[in-house]
Amino acid sequence: MKLNSIILSLFMLSTISYGTNSRVDHPNVAIPLPIQLFNGKDMNDWTAKIRLHETGENYAQTFRVEDGLLKVRYDGYDNFNQQYGHIAYNKPFGHYILRVEYRFVGEQAKGGEGWAWRNSGAMLHGQSPQTMLKDQDFPISIEGQFLGGDGTAERTTSNLCTPGTNVYYMNELFTPHCTSSTSNTYHGDQWVTAEFVVLGDSIIRHVLEGKTVLEYTKPQIGGGNVSDFDKNAKPDGKALTEGYIYLQSESHPIDFRKVELYDLSPYKNNPEKLNNIIQKVIK
Repeated sequence: MKLNSIILSLFMLSTISYGTNSRVDHPNVAIPLPIQLFNGKDMNDWTAKIRLHETGENYAQTFRVEDGLLKVRYDGYDNFNQQYGHIAYNKPFGHYILRVEYRFVGEQAKGGEGWAWRNSGAMLHGQSPQTMLKDQDFPISIEGQFLGGDGTAERTTSNLCTPGTNVYYMNELFTPHCTSSTSNTYHGDQWVTAEFVVLGDSIIRHVLEGKTVLEYTKPQIGGGNVSDFDKNAKPDGKALTEGYIYLQSESHPIDFRKVELYDLSPYKNNPEKLNNIIQKVIK
């Protein structure tokens, strides 16, 4: 996108107030049909990459489809042993709205770290799974982190973590690994709908219940918090304009019942139409 288009797009998007009366209806703008990344039947369009295993090996059926759900399970593990898992949709995207419905269930796998209790995520702008090395722990990506509550304490979800990446947050280069959103806490096994507005290397928004809970710009490769990677896959400073979408396995069972995407790439050079479609999709 040209620089002036990016500036205009950012300006227009900054005026959106999701879930308020400021929403403007544009009846002549058609919403594109969502792409069902998870079809409820199989994982044929996805590739697993689990640490200590080769790309494509779905160790112990960590990822499986049962009862119309994409499930993450650890009944085949003796010990989790930092075998962080990810499953990537087999097509990259750059401009889109991603909607994920998830719930945490059951007990954490033996050997899972304390921080990984009821912890998962959707990885955005990720590297190709074919470029990940066998012992690599996380894909170089932007993580929309999912966290579940313990029934008492506050614990936000749809947070930001940055394995091998950096972003601009509050108009400054942000190098810490994670930052919290302003979301509510979601306790128990309830279903949660997380949405992500991703516009190339310009802006990313995390949305829950129609409200933006986190926003940042200029996603790029850089920083640490990823290990045992191919150095050729990590050119620090390179803008992330597109990438693969992953779902995560970090030792706690989780279900996904919807993973759908609205492709916004046809509208990326038309900020007004782009803005109108986003307003219609995010409710």
